[in-house]
Amino acid sequence: MLLIKTIQELQNALAKAHADGQSVGLVPTMGALHEGHLSLIKRARKENDVCVISIFVNPTQFNNAEDLEKYPRTLDADLELVNDYVDIAFAPTAEEVYRVPATEKYDFGSVEQVMEGPARPGHFNGVGIIVKRLFDWVQPTRAYFGEKDFQQVAVIKTLVRQCHLDLEIVPCPIVREASGLALSSRNKRLTEEERAISANIYRILKESLALNTTNVQEIKDFVAHELAKFDLFKLEYYEIVDGETLQPVQDLNDSDSVVGCITVWAGNVRLIDNIRYK
Repeated sequence: MLLIKTIQELQNALAKAHADGQSVGLVPTMGALHEGHLSLIKRARKENDVCVISIFVNPTQFNNAEDLEKYPRTLDADLELVNDYVDIAFAPTAEEVYRVPATEKYDFGSVEQVMEGPARPGHFNGVGIIVKRLFDWVQPTRAYFGEKDFQQVAVIKTLVRQCHLDLEIVPCPIVREASGLALSSRNKRLTEEERAISANIYRILKESLALNTTNVQEIKDFVAHELAKFDLFKLEYYEIVDGETLQPVQDLNDSDSVVGCITVWAGNVRLIDNIRYK
């Protein structure tokens, strides 16, 4: 595995692969890697000639300075975890990434105007900035993203369409702890007790699948009521949306693809998850 810290080195390292027509798989990450990331990396390794990951805590997508400061940074452990699967690990500094100032403005339309969009102003523009730059530098054949960040995947697909980029976005299933808690780098900030309690988020979502109703408001009320039984939780939102447009639906029969997307504060840690109704 090659550890690279500059854009020029990255492009130089990939020049021969591109010249030879080799496929390149990219897994963009913010580090603090876990088995969820590793599942993306293994798939990229399997489906491409060259596997590249980026490890970069991107400041432009944080609208909360404290969240940026507390985000775990574990580069040595990250590199050890992925060493057997990755050809190139790109771990630049913020100064390297933003030698050209971040002035790009993206409009992702309706997919960014719900859920995380209002909750985290500027977040998706920051995601668009770093992902587009990574795509420009790496020129991947395929890029891999976890479906835990369901809305982010929709935003990135929109970015690819708007910028007429020639690559495939590959969404990958959520990987969970044995308890059901979705793997997340932020889980490291939970105490053992908080982590155990947080497994109830997915349990409640699964129970909502079995309700004898297709009325979305009734399902949302059930989820909110069950979460309220735990003092640790503060529900930020639970939205049940069309799986393609991300617009809210009123009934599960309103669309062929319906996904429930949730954000819950577990103490001081913001957790997101989702579940597919159909």
